[in-house]
Amino acid sequence: MGKITWKPGTMVYPVPAAMVTCGTLESPNIITIAWTGTICTNPPMTYVSIRKERYSYDLIKEGQCFVINLTTKSLVHATDYCGVKSGKDINKFETTGLTPVASNKVKAPSILESPVNVECVVKEIKELGSHDMFLAEVVSVTIDDHYLDKTGKLRLDLAEMICYSHGAYYSLGSLLGTFGYSVAKKTKPKKKRPRK
Repeated sequence: MGKITWKPGTMVYPVPAAMVTCGTLESPNIITIAWTGTICTNPPMTYVSIRKERYSYDLIKEGQCFVINLTTKSLVHATDYCGVKSGKDINKFETTGLTPVASNKVKAPSILESPVNVECVVKEIKELGSHDMFLAEVVSVTIDDHYLDKTGKLRLDLAEMICYSHGAYYSLGSLLGTFGYSVAKKTKPKKKRPRK
């Protein structure tokens, strides 16, 4: 098996397929974003990268906030639709049947049907080239309690999360390990005591 060299490009896949909401509850918009992720733990920070010509670009720049709404298998059609249709022409909440709800800390609405809503306040806009990066601080996170187990642990594995890779959407697969499992001490099975 050999390897071939391609020209430089964005080859870090898979990536999230997130629906990002902006505007206001009275005049909301949704844009599907793949260029997003975590950039800092303390303070909690994230980013979205958007082309200047996109309708949501100015909404986020003017409003200085947005909400990252995580997506699931049941939301994949709406996720794709919100990535190919422009909010200039339609109300994407109405056409997809999604429900806009007031966020806790920002003016931009959240999507009720999303299992996790990450509210963000823009701290800086970096002009990079084809896309500008909106660096933002996470100011609130809302979780659908349907995905909390009896101990209060978030079980997003039950939500059937999706990702995006080379023009296609995929559902996430089975659990392969947990953080630190490669160096964790193996526990020896307890010896059964003979019954008297």
